Formats: sequence, structure tokens, C-alpha cells
Amino acid sequence: MALLKILEFPDPRLRTIAEPVETVDDEIKTLIDDMFETMYDAPGIGLAATQVNVHKRIVVIDISEDKSEPLVLINPEFEVLTEEHEQMQEGCLSVPGFYENVDRPNRIRLKALNRDGEPYELVAEELLAVCIQHELDHLNGKLFVDHISRLKRDRIRTKLEKKHKLEAAQA
Repeated sequence: MALLKILEFPDPRLRTIAEPVETVDDEIKTLIDDMFETMYDAPGIGLAATQVNVHKRIVVIDISEDKSEPLVLINPEFEVLTEEHEQMQEGCLSVPGFYENVDRPNRIRLKALNRDGEPYELVAEELLAVCIQHELDHLNGKLFVDHISRLKRDRIRTKLEKKHKLEAAQA
């Protein structure tokens, strides 16, 4: 397994729309393993392949405290099951150090393929529902900062651009 480099906002590659996975083969399974290792190391609770510059429709999630509930989503889709929304503070491994409230539906039905390419469905609520929606946004070239005000998004962009320039100068 290997740690992958996580792209950071405002990297334009984060805006790439991911392509469906045609075949779940050993290469895809290795990518999934590397994504889990990268997510746990970061640490985070979700990671989309787009965030590691692989533009395939793959997401890994684990919202458990002890890393015991890994969830693989290949070619995921969801439908909203409620009109109720929940506002939760979201952060993102591609937007390190920033957290903002985002309003999303709090109950969804997920359809995806698992690590072995087998289809499954689940109903997700609250944190898991929000996490799934957040990660699927990545597959569609969106970030949680797209759900906040332009002013806040621009401030975050400016701070991260400054951080990236400083890191490049020190390298």
C-alpha cells in the first residue's frame, strides 16, 4: 500500500468530473487500498479518487472512531429520501484547516458497487448521508466551498494559495 498525494484547493484538477469504473480489477482494488491508507493517515472520514488525481468514480469512507467500518463506493449514485435538511460543519482533506456549515439532505439511498464489483444499496442518515454527498460532489468536480458564500470561498482560496506559495518557496 502507498500514501497518495491529496490535491488541495484551488487545484483545477479537483474540478475534473470522474469517469465510471468499467471493470473492478486488481488495479482498482490496489487504488482502493491506497485510498484507505491515505484517508486514515490524513486523517479523514472520506476520500474521493478525484482528490488523489485519479478521475474514476471511486470513494472510500469510514465514519467509525476505530477505523472498523470501511465503506467502498464504486460508481455511486444517491437519491434524497427526505425534505429535511441538516446543517453540519464540513471539512475536507483538499481544503485543510477550514470548516464551514453546509446544508444537505439528512437521509439518502445509496446505490454503488462494493470492492468486489458487486452492487449494493443502503439507506444513510445524518453524518454518513452528509459524508456520501460530500464525496460524491468531488466526483462531479465540486467542493464543499461551492456551498458557502463567495466571500468565504475567496478568503479560503487566498489563504491556501499563500500557503502553497510559501511551501513551494521552502522546497
